[in-house]
Amino acid sequence: MDQHGDFLVIGGGIAGLRAAIMLAEAGDVVLLTKGEPRESNTGYAQGGIAAALGPDDSPALHARDTIAAGDGLCEPDAVDVLARDGPRAVQELIDWGAAVDHDPEGRLSLGREAAHSVRRVVHAGDATGREIMRLLWGRLGDHPHVRIVPEATATKLRFVSGVCTGASFVTGAGARGTVTADATLLATGGAGQVFRETTNPAIATGDGVAMAARIGARVTDLEFVQFHPTALSVGGPPRFLLSEALRGEGARLVNDAGEPFMERYEPAGDLAPRDLVARAIAREMERTGAAVYLTLAHLDRAFVLGRFPTIARACALAELDLSCDRIPVSPAAHYLMGGVETDLDGRTSIAGLFAAGEVACTGVHGANRLAGNSLVEGLVFGARAAAAMQGPARPGALRPTLVEDAALPTVGTGPIPTARLVRSMMWRAVGLVRTPLPLETAVRRLERWLGVTSTILREGGDVSAEHRRVAALVTVGWLIARAALRRHESRGAHFRADVPARDDLHWKKRISDRLHV
Repeated sequence: MDQHGDFLVIGGGIAGLRAAIMLAEAGDVVLLTKGEPRESNTGYAQGGIAAALGPDDSPALHARDTIAAGDGLCEPDAVDVLARDGPRAVQELIDWGAAVDHDPEGRLSLGREAAHSVRRVVHAGDATGREIMRLLWGRLGDHPHVRIVPEATATKLRFVSGVCTGASFVTGAGARGTVTADATLLATGGAGQVFRETTNPAIATGDGVAMAARIGARVTDLEFVQFHPTALSVGGPPRFLLSEALRGEGARLVNDAGEPFMERYEPAGDLAPRDLVARAIAREMERTGAAVYLTLAHLDRAFVLGRFPTIARACALAELDLSCDRIPVSPAAHYLMGGVETDLDGRTSIAGLFAAGEVACTGVHGANRLAGNSLVEGLVFGARAAAAMQGPARPGALRPTLVEDAALPTVGTGPIPTARLVRSMMWRAVGLVRTPLPLETAVRRLERWLGVTSTILREGGDVSAEHRRVAALVTVGWLIARAALRRHESRGAHFRADVPARDDLHWKKRISDRLHV
């Protein structure tokens, strides 16, 4: 199944599709999708896409809110690009036919989510991601210059004389192949499956970060994992996300006694940034020894069911009525702020290798992502990467972050761990609240497991899909745990109970890791 294209795009979410649509006008594109073509984190996005399109809004105001949520670590240039290009990128979707919500007068119906100072979230009911995926796949259509390989997991980036020249892959049926290309885009999404409790689908195992790290690409800010505060707390993976848009429309967090509690912990109450709400929920559960709930019972029933039909159906499957029942919630891993380090055009530290979307790290989110910024990030930086991929192959002009070199453990003996074991340990030791001893233990165990999985991958042969999955989880888990142990402060989504304060004097800096085999 060996193939050649001018461009290789790995991933079929918003960033990958936006890039592929643009690249198809410049050459032949090979698009690898890990699951079914329409399966990605994008399709799970409920709340909407943030852009300064309202009469009381501006890119400068959007940038200010983004920087405030990022807790001192946002890259201002990246934020400026996001806020300035976002309105045009979203308007383009609307012009292409995205079925977003409008008010009776025909104006955009803009939602408000936590840490936004105005209403700026464009939405299609509570299934915005699904609508965007429908639109982009329809736009790509049966383009004669795009070859789609479905259910194809990229297993290794091709790396020749310092240049990325494509990737190897395996299909769900076990067929193996390679794609050679002049430019390769990682658009593989996030790594929520590294943690036992997550809102992410099963395909979000951090493959892109793991593959890039294994060829020496710089990865950055991996200690910053966003735990969404309100995942539906009932059985069944992945945990169903209860969008922040619920609280934006007036939903309240209450404890087991039915008492609102957020203002006890945060002045902004229910609309504080996600990291603060998630930790407040954890503290309230610890204080009371009981569950926490989201309630919309004080809102109009018809409005609730009309505005949030997808969430209402999910709650109904759990025998809960969104409009009147208290809905049990708890935090779950949701989004990776860090990733493969790139410049503003998607170039990584490896010539020929680009990254966009959640797998990438431009620094736009800092230590904590503002709600609604993930989808617009995929549009804006997916398009910028596609433009840059048409030029000569060269490494990105990366910002002057602190770079730490480390040796990748490549030799190990013993049984390979199960995915369940890895994910449970990451949730306990590297989750919402972190402390030194569990972090140190996790790093040591992950190093040992990384040696085992590296040995299996190096020996080649018929490596099972489960072994490949575990290898990705272990690689990304080790990088996250090392970064979390290294950062001796609390900032944004990274919270250390032993050093609970932000320390700008010593830690207002971003740190990159570069592995050597």
